[in-house]
Amino acid sequence: MAITQAPSSVPRGPVTAQLNFSHPPPPGVKAFNWVDKVPEGQPKQNLTQDPRPVPITDIRGRESEFTLDKDAFQVISGVPVSAEESSSGSNFTDDASIDANYYPEVEKLLLDSIPGSNRVFIFDHTIRRADPNAYRTAVQQVHIDQTPYSAELRVKRHMGDDADALLKGRYRIVNVWRPLNKNPVESMPLAVASSSSLQEQDIIPVEHRTPWGYTGQTAAIAYNPNQKWYYLSGMTGNERLLLECFDSEALKEGSSVAGGRVPHTAFEDPRTRADAEGRESIEIRALVFDP
Repeated sequence: MAITQAPSSVPRGPVTAQLNFSHPPPPGVKAFNWVDKVPEGQPKQNLTQDPRPVPITDIRGRESEFTLDKDAFQVISGVPVSAEESSSGSNFTDDASIDANYYPEVEKLLLDSIPGSNRVFIFDHTIRRADPNAYRTAVQQVHIDQTPYSAELRVKRHMGDDADALLKGRYRIVNVWRPLNKNPVESMPLAVASSSSLQEQDIIPVEHRTPWGYTGQTAAIAYNPNQKWYYLSGMTGNERLLLECFDSEALKEGSSVAGGRVPHTAFEDPRTRADAEGRESIEIRALVFDP
């Protein structure tokens, strides 16, 4: 995909914008969220939003300062055009084509970008469209996709007979996020908080309930003024944002890994022009293993 030069209308630099945090539930009450179909008579979720104005720093030009071990996010630049964008692909409109063309590229990217990794298992992907009636749109709620509980469940669910051995080594869940727009992203950019600025008390485990019986766990985030928030202005299709949702190394006493979990959310930049192109994106979710 050809990357056009960023128009001057792309918002850049520091900004203060509203981010939607969550109030913790009352003591003894489990937070939950239903995925897809909600059972009759039940609410979709039981958390209350806590919108806050938050200063967000633009890391454009400072990308190399942020790492998975310190911040739980990392920027990869100069990624070649995907086969999925060529004549043999579907341009991210067909799941089977994405599996065949894009998944192998993401697997290689992860192995090349994460020192020590030797095995990757991609377990799903999500495409988000700008159309407000689309099946998936940008999520404007601060969250983490996984918790230690759900990360272990994922390994057991997907890795079969190898699961027990893999759980004894270092294992992570990493999302690979990229925009699908032909032009640099102007609207609804992704904000991330450095894992090193997140406190355990900020994390609210949320049961992720499905109508087919599987209950995973995600995390909502309570507001804390000590959190440090960032975004990458004008992201293009040759850039990737690695979002680490879990790292088992962070659970070890004395670990140099600062938490290994990155809160993130889409946000409305108040500087975005009214007729800006809507952001579209794909995120790949993968288990990443060390020996």
